[in-house]
Amino acid sequence: MQPAASASSESDEASTLPATGYSSKKLLPLTIGAIGVVFGDIGTSPLYAFREALNQAASDGLVVEEIIGVMSLMLWALILIVTVKYVLLLMRADNDGEGGVLALLALARRGVRSRGGLVLALGATGAALFYGDAAITPALSVMSAVEGLKSLPGMSEAIPQQRVIEITLVILLALFALQSRGTELVSKLFGPVCIAWFLAIAALGLLHIADAPGILAAFLPWHAVWFVGEHGILGLFVLGAVFLTVTGAEALTADMGHFGKAPIRLGWLVLVFPALALNYLGQGAFAMKVLAEANDLGKPFANLDWFFLMIPAGLRLPMVLLACAATIIASQAVITGAFSLSQQAIQLGLLPRLQIKQTSAGHAGQIYIPAINWMVLAGVIALVLGFRTSSAMAAAYGIAVTGTMVITCALAFVVIRRNWGWSLPAAAAIIAPFLALDLLFFGANILRVVEGGWVPLTIAAALLVIIRTWVRGRGFVAELENDGAVPLAEMAAALARRPPTRIAGTAVFLTARSELTPHALLHNLKHNRVLHAHNYVTTVRTLSVPHVAPDDRLKVTPIDDNFAQVELRYGFMESPDVREDLIRGGGAIADADRASFFIGRNNYAASSDVGMPVWQDILFIALHRNAADPTDYFNIPSNRVIELGAQYAI
Repeated sequence: MQPAASASSESDEASTLPATGYSSKKLLPLTIGAIGVVFGDIGTSPLYAFREALNQAASDGLVVEEIIGVMSLMLWALILIVTVKYVLLLMRADNDGEGGVLALLALARRGVRSRGGLVLALGATGAALFYGDAAITPALSVMSAVEGLKSLPGMSEAIPQQRVIEITLVILLALFALQSRGTELVSKLFGPVCIAWFLAIAALGLLHIADAPGILAAFLPWHAVWFVGEHGILGLFVLGAVFLTVTGAEALTADMGHFGKAPIRLGWLVLVFPALALNYLGQGAFAMKVLAEANDLGKPFANLDWFFLMIPAGLRLPMVLLACAATIIASQAVITGAFSLSQQAIQLGLLPRLQIKQTSAGHAGQIYIPAINWMVLAGVIALVLGFRTSSAMAAAYGIAVTGTMVITCALAFVVIRRNWGWSLPAAAAIIAPFLALDLLFFGANILRVVEGGWVPLTIAAALLVIIRTWVRGRGFVAELENDGAVPLAEMAAALARRPPTRIAGTAVFLTARSELTPHALLHNLKHNRVLHAHNYVTTVRTLSVPHVAPDDRLKVTPIDDNFAQVELRYGFMESPDVREDLIRGGGAIADADRASFFIGRNNYAASSDVGMPVWQDILFIALHRNAADPTDYFNIPSNRVIELGAQYAI
């Protein structure tokens, strides 16, 4: 969440910044942290983005005006998509300080009364596409950096591509294997390393702009418009590669909750954007110089690894090592983002419960989800072994990112229209230009499906099938379990008239609907023929806000002397801790520290006669069986849990 404003005083050297709500003493470290986490992905794009864009443009020869046109497309993509759309507009559409596609989904669902299913489908699709991005980013960025070794003097033949693949896999395997230990200690180095990276690439760009100062004409937008209009289908292929320039822009909103808006905006405007622009301009000027030399010698132009070749030979090895460090940091940020997104998806009911481990005692946001970690690693290894070069892999990158951006635009329109209360023409006027731009880039990337773009689409499709099956299956199971259910108030009245044997103690019955009698309670009465002195029918509810204040966590509604309804409320960024929150209820729950917890644990069998198709039944049953134990997920001591249930055909 966004840090609270600090009080200012004459003795405090850090004066409060009224426009941001931060003290200058807090703003600097937060900005350094944001530079290390938020901008890792977009900050390593210079390793391959210009090379791939120029590779598409040079397929039928190349002239100076085309280099300027490609560079203009790249610069204006950074200006319009990242600076204007994300930094200035979408960072305003936050959900109590949190951002990202699922935070927007939760916010949009608050504003719509109808078509909630469409909004949910958009959010689920955006989440599914993110996992494709999460697999490609580490593979592409680390391999691009390792390929820089081949640019060292005399190493082009000494390091074959197979060795590059092996080194890349070793780095990635080590990175994923260390996730369970957390990143609290090493993350303190992220900011300084990334600052060094951005300063270094800015200096390289400045060094080479003098090679062809005419590259500065790329700031004139008509060069970009001319290039697309002049080159037809080829121009669209170039646009697909140009989009590599802005991959990682989603992180600007997704990490708002960790750093706040002001540090991210400051880091982008003061350091990251100038450094990226200078480096791209330097690469463009270097390419113009090489083109001029090739024309003078009557030789054909060859597209090169511009980023590494423009580094002076004596500094190339240190820059390769710095690039490897920067790409590892970028990969870490994406992996952490996958963990965070998965936690949100679980809380919002899009995915089954998964084991979530806290890796830091002081930072609730630092988590580790083993199933997601190994799933993403499997995808990364498959990508490295399947594509074998960063150039081949680059074709697969843009589709997932552009698809997510289109969905983000659509959800932002709902938020602006419904939550902010803007009129339809006003909301359309602000969103339509960005949506058109995103659709243009998405269409350009779709043209590259056969080159590898099918990979993220396949990953996203698989995730969508899982999400759809889980959401649909949960809805059908809820109907089965609630069919013929007895209202709790009626059951309480019946038991008051004819009380069973009473025993001392407190029973907490966890259920999805606290107004109905839980099946675990019915089974307990049927088989054990007893009723505890205190009975709390408890529902754990996830709200469409990221965090819930401790004072608003617990709500108790008495029914009679024997029963009470309990609602525990959590934000979609939080993990439930049922027992501790009941104990912290200040006596509202009798003997909470010694309570017994009753959980319904039902089994399901596939059936062709009811519910979903059999293949979906089988998938849902597999997801249900492999979901994390509710005892662990709700953080309840296992020696205080009694599980009771039945079997249903679905």
